[in-house]
Amino acid sequence: MSEPVISVIIPLYNKEREIEGTLRSVLAQTRQPDEIIVVDDGSTDGSAAKVEALRAPLVRLVRQPNAGECAARNRAIAEARGEYVALLDADDEWEPGFLEEIAALIGRYPGCGLYCTGFRIVSHDGIFPAEGPATRGVVANFFRDSAHCYIAIPSAACIPRKVFDEVGGFPEGMKIAGDLYMWIKIGRRYRVCYSPEKLVRYSKVASNRSASSYTPERTAYSFEALYDPAAPVEEREFIARAALGKALILSAKGDTEAAARAVRCFGYTKTYRRTLHKVRLLNRLPVRWRAPLLGLYNALAWRLARKGL
Repeated sequence: MSEPVISVIIPLYNKEREIEGTLRSVLAQTRQPDEIIVVDDGSTDGSAAKVEALRAPLVRLVRQPNAGECAARNRAIAEARGEYVALLDADDEWEPGFLEEIAALIGRYPGCGLYCTGFRIVSHDGIFPAEGPATRGVVANFFRDSAHCYIAIPSAACIPRKVFDEVGGFPEGMKIAGDLYMWIKIGRRYRVCYSPEKLVRYSKVASNRSASSYTPERTAYSFEALYDPAAPVEEREFIARAALGKALILSAKGDTEAAARAVRCFGYTKTYRRTLHKVRLLNRLPVRWRAPLLGLYNALAWRLARKGL
């Protein structure tokens, strides 16, 4: 079997401090990509200049007016020439063996719609492994097995280009959980392949995190529309997880009605009752209290999780 042709795509918006490190982690791969496409989504800082200053032949910079992360990813996919598309956020980094492991997964487990590896979380208080499946290969049930661990995040994922022809692109205009929306569409139709090797560094400390800079969405896409009452219970629970997790952020930002709509639509969940109750509670509080309380809760939960509690 011939070596897969892999394009790396990076959506970029105001990541002047991080983008050079991100690109250098790609250029340092033991298995080089065939191209690296960076779509500058209307950055207002020096992000694009940092990309140009590298003068790397593999890197192609595409500029567009600000349209959001999903639109930038779709533009990069349209520009890509590879048969496989490896996703990477502009503030995350790869370990040198990431693309080599992805290529090995493709060769060993052909025909999957999503290839992923494990990752580590970079936080203010250290670097910690994210919990994922222990075995390498095709995941038995993506929706079920994602309930209590990580299988797919954008910076640790590679997708065959033909998959986009069937399921479509990322949901443009969706500013939170667009990746989960895509995983649902892929998981309905394709097998998912995973490697437990921790080959990605996911940053929680980067500038301009999407959740912190959220403004109201204007999009034709929603988890409500994606929901199928006839789907297997594992899929319905995964959609509830994505929608209610997003609703927490919406409530914290003051969008009470959008959060309440998610509660009405996804109140059926049995697996994610805790998240459901958190959204309901947050929605009852004054708006000015919500973000600080959610931030405090998340910080405490992070510390407890690190201690195995």
